[in-house]
Amino acid sequence: MRIGLYPGTFDPVTNGHMDIIGRAVKLVDRLVIGVARNDDKGPLFTTDERVVMVREAVAGMKADIVVQPFDTLLMHFAEKLDASVIVRGLRAVADFEYEFQMTAMNQRLNSRIETVFLMADPRHQAIASRLVKEIARLDGAIDSFVSPAVAAQVLAKVKENR
Repeated sequence: MRIGLYPGTFDPVTNGHMDIIGRAVKLVDRLVIGVARNDDKGPLFTTDERVVMVREAVAGMKADIVVQPFDTLLMHFAEKLDASVIVRGLRAVADFEYEFQMTAMNQRLNSRIETVFLMADPRHQAIASRLVKEIARLDGAIDSFVSPAVAAQVLAKVKENR
């Protein structure tokens, strides 16, 4: 069984993430979505809230998808899952530079796990979770960047934090 790992913070999960997930499931038998605990990024949602949000977002997909939190080195998590592929989405050249560096380091840590890059659909290239949160905080409309369910959760959390 070919297991792929799509890691990220998903704070919140966006239409861009969902596009990558929808294409990644075509490449592997099982896709594990690894929700990273990354307090350094100042997440709006807790890790547990993000796991639930992603699970709800992928619930209707007809694919073998597992959503799990992790707080270890990515390669350790991938090894624990017996993943052979790490899936990463690319939006722009700036993403590529960072991802290129991470892939080189990961390759040195475990050369048996490949990294596959999927280019974001042009409709989603500008979407970033950080920008979605900023737009929501400034009372902008985020419904074209996230699902209606996620938009409601983001707006409620922003209101709660005011």
